[in-house]
Amino acid sequence: MGFGSYDESEQKEQTTDDEDVEAVNVHENDHHGEMSFESDVSTDELVDQLGSMKSDDEE
Repeated sequence: MGFGSYDESEQKEQTTDDEDVEAVNVHENDHHGEMSFESDVSTDELVDQLGSMKSDDEE
């Protein structure tokens, strides 16, 4: 077999036993609520800090 080859018989013979499979609950850790915080820093100062951090990443 060369690179990227596979045995097609192995692909055809795959079976799954659905009785042993447990479903995954993707909403198990969903958060329904609100979050808030208070800060003494103004929005303009926060935007300036973000700009500074972005320019540091570009260097």
